[in-house]
Amino acid sequence: MKRAFPSMHSAAGNFCGHCGEAFDGGNHPPSYAHQRCGERMAMEPPRYCAACGRRMKVQVTPLGWTAECSRHGVVVA
Repeated sequence: MKRAFPSMHSAAGNFCGHCGEAFDGGNHPPSYAHQRCGERMAMEPPRYCAACGRRMKVQVTPLGWTAECSRHGVVVA
């Protein structure tokens, strides 16, 4: 299953794609910590699945990246 990864958080989950911690969707504490994650996600692929918070297997190539969650499949960009 391949799908585009539109942002660091998916509609299906509540986890940060950069650090894997819970994300409440707002700009108020505890989300202040995730503002920095959002800045990093602009330049880096997600390291954690936004749906379940599991660490993903990430492969970066000159043309893009792929990230694979053992439970939710592959995301590409």
